[in-house]
Amino acid sequence: MSSIVTFGEIMARLASPGHLRLRQARNFEVTYAGAEASVAASICNFGGKARYVTALPKHALADATLDTLRAVGIDTEFILRTDQGRLGLYFLETGANQRPSNVIYDRADSAISLTPSDQYDWEGIFADAQWLHLSGITPALSKNAADATLTAARKAQEAGLKVSIDLNFRGKLWKWDTTQSSRELAQKVMRTILPSIDVVIANEEDCHDVLGIQAGKTDVHAGALDTSRYPEVARQVVAQFPNVRKVAITLRESHSASHNNWGAMLYDASDDKASFAPLDANGDYRSYEIKNIVDRVGGGDAFAGGLIYALTSQDLKDPQTALDYAVAASCLKHSISGDCNYSTRSEVEALMRGAASGRVVR
Repeated sequence: MSSIVTFGEIMARLASPGHLRLRQARNFEVTYAGAEASVAASICNFGGKARYVTALPKHALADATLDTLRAVGIDTEFILRTDQGRLGLYFLETGANQRPSNVIYDRADSAISLTPSDQYDWEGIFADAQWLHLSGITPALSKNAADATLTAARKAQEAGLKVSIDLNFRGKLWKWDTTQSSRELAQKVMRTILPSIDVVIANEEDCHDVLGIQAGKTDVHAGALDTSRYPEVARQVVAQFPNVRKVAITLRESHSASHNNWGAMLYDASDDKASFAPLDANGDYRSYEIKNIVDRVGGGDAFAGGLIYALTSQDLKDPQTALDYAVAASCLKHSISGDCNYSTRSEVEALMRGAASGRVVR
């Protein structure tokens, strides 16, 4: 089994207990997570093989992040330990009902943001790999991190790997070039990376924020999406970047912080066909209704992990099946605390078959 490689930053996540506001909290629940690490964790939990690449300082907290990765079977052989930089942090306040969740980043001068791209052993990293997954979060951290993301994409492409990227626009992070706005900088940098990408993953807003492509008059804050507009969004992505063969867009309808509808579209450029999931008994799109959300952070990463795992699995790689799997996996993630999806393949497949009642399994 060839490895799936992911590259990006892992941080300490400090979450206020329960639904406390950050200003109320006097202690925090500490876990270790990052978008690309969460994708690798999903793949391993499904039974796949994943390698994670990042840069970390040399201290005990960084050791704890490695323990977290290794606990689910992620290959950490090529993680750099450096004498410069720190472990990034992010603080999470979990919302409820009409109060949204909120994130505060503390990532300046992290090890990965200070590490030049030539410090990574790309040849060794990709030697036995079949796929590289990246995100738009890492290049938002610094010019070094942006250069390393671009180098990784190009080196992987040269080595014959498939390369995917989750656009993941984070307006709070794109600050390293103050002569441009966050969106301007994101568009400039991401347009240099996308020519090396085979599979683009995005949410309802990312294509607009990163590429300037709007899904008609869809308003993501209105709690309803015009899903018929998204195949055309995907076609516009492919028109701008003909190397892109698939475009996946997650479709989240946010009725409140605690109640979302969830589904996705996968567009295949080879036959100009868009698939949607989940589907009802008549074959029509009908999103999962997720009430009483436990933790929605990492839902998109669970989708990416599920999609990549399915597309690289002989019995799941049909586009509709792969999409069904990815959407079910990410639906289950909303019931799990923390960034990572600890669902197994059998649990995902049970939901795909319609086992959605939540009854106790005895």
